[in-house]
Amino acid sequence: MLGIHAHIGSQIFELNGFQMAADKLVEIAADWHAQFGYQPEVINVGGGFGIQYTKDDHPLAPEAFVDAIVKTIKQSASDRGLDMPAVWIEPGRSIAGPAGYSLYTVGSRKDVPGLQSYLTVDGGMGDNIRPALYQAEYEAVLANDPAAKPTETVHLAGKYCESGDILIDNAKLPATKPGDVVAILDTGAYGYSMASNYNRNPRPAVVFVENGESALVVERESYADLTRLDRPYQAK
Repeated sequence: MLGIHAHIGSQIFELNGFQMAADKLVEIAADWHAQFGYQPEVINVGGGFGIQYTKDDHPLAPEAFVDAIVKTIKQSASDRGLDMPAVWIEPGRSIAGPAGYSLYTVGSRKDVPGLQSYLTVDGGMGDNIRPALYQAEYEAVLANDPAAKPTETVHLAGKYCESGDILIDNAKLPATKPGDVVAILDTGAYGYSMASNYNRNPRPAVVFVENGESALVVERESYADLTRLDRPYQAK
C-alpha cells in the first residue's frame, strides 16, 4: 500500500480542518507503524479548497492551505518518529472551477407586477444541476460586457419545464434583451461533469480558450446522438 488518503469535504475556507485531518492521518500511520512496521510513502489529504462563487465567499490562497498542511504533517511525523512522507493534495475544484464559464442565450422574460421578474435562457438544470439539487449559488454577467453595472435583480430560469429549474434565484444583471449571452461564472468543476440528458435534451459543447485562440474539445450533442442507442420494436 502506497499511503493513506482522506477527504474531509468541499468548499472549505478554513485551515484548521485540514490541519486536524493531516495530524489524524499521521496518527493512524504511527499506529500502523507500531503494530505492523508500516511506513507510508504518501499522506494524501484530499481536496476541498473553497472558491469564490459569489461575493460572499472569501477563499484562502492555495499557498496558505499547502503551507499549513505540510507544516502539520512534518511536525506530526517528527513527533511520532516517522519518516516524512510525500504529501499529496487534490486541488480539483480550486483549479477547474474558476477556469470554466457557462454561456446561455437569453430568450424570453416574464414580468409580474409586484414580483421579481423571470429571465429565461436556453439551458438550465440539465447542464448545471447544482442549484436545483442543493441550492448552489453563482453569479452571472453579460458575456460581451462583463463589467456592466447591474440594473435589476431577476430569477435566471432554465428551459427544463421544472419549477426548480432556477440557475440563479437573485441574479443581478444589466438590462438584457433576447439574444444576449449571459455567462455564469465558476462552473468549470461541476458543470459539464454533472450534466445530463434530462428530459431528452442534448448536452452543450465544450470549448477551450487560451490567448485569444479557441478549440472545440467536446462537440455539441444532437438529437440523433440521443436516439443512437434506441432500437425499433414490434410487438409479436
